[in-house]
Amino acid sequence: MGQEDRIRTFIHGFDEKLSGGIPAGSVLLLAGEPGTMKSTIAFNVLYQNALHDGRTGTYISLEQGRESLTRHLVGMGLSPKDVEAKVSIVDLGMIRRNLDGMAQRTWIDIFKMYASNLKRSLNYDILAVDSLPVLEVMAHFENPREDLFQLFEWLRDLRATTILISEMKPGSEDFGKNGEEFLSDGIIHLKMERVDDANIQRRIRCVKMRGTNHSPNYYTLIFQNGILQATRILAE
Repeated sequence: MGQEDRIRTFIHGFDEKLSGGIPAGSVLLLAGEPGTMKSTIAFNVLYQNALHDGRTGTYISLEQGRESLTRHLVGMGLSPKDVEAKVSIVDLGMIRRNLDGMAQRTWIDIFKMYASNLKRSLNYDILAVDSLPVLEVMAHFENPREDLFQLFEWLRDLRATTILISEMKPGSEDFGKNGEEFLSDGIIHLKMERVDDANIQRRIRCVKMRGTNHSPNYYTLIFQNGILQATRILAE
């Protein structure tokens, strides 16, 4: 990977604010409250990078079943079929539901086994994990900070750009309880903002991005006709 290799988010108007995109090989936190389109944004990165830049991707879902996720994406104009030669969706939630009786320690090993086997077979450039809090809960970390540090180091060793979706409580500025914000190379934060009595807007900002001169400001996130766009917030 070149020094300046960047993975574009394909959110129009936002990549320019990130000096061209996410530095390849980063572990990125995509954090936001419910309803902020985290899954859509993460899959959009895989989808558009496959279509436009020929990159391969893997989307590992720990919660939403494959069919329900596919239906959602098709509804958003991001049909997984368009990119099935380059992007695979893995439903680990199904395995997780069948795992109840097994030792919890096994769970993180199963996740790692799938992620590394797919890296060997598909050699994906981008990995999206939906979601980090579920992975943490399932893993039953004994020393959360230490175990999470090890997990982030393990993800870096995959030599892919990793997008970890993280659920936040509405109104919270807390990106994680085990030091996730310090461990990640970048954080993109999504939130809902009430603009008046009737209207709520989605907002997006880059909180941090290592090795990148980026804007820390919020932008309005608009999704229209299958296209994501970040625009300057107009003064109310």
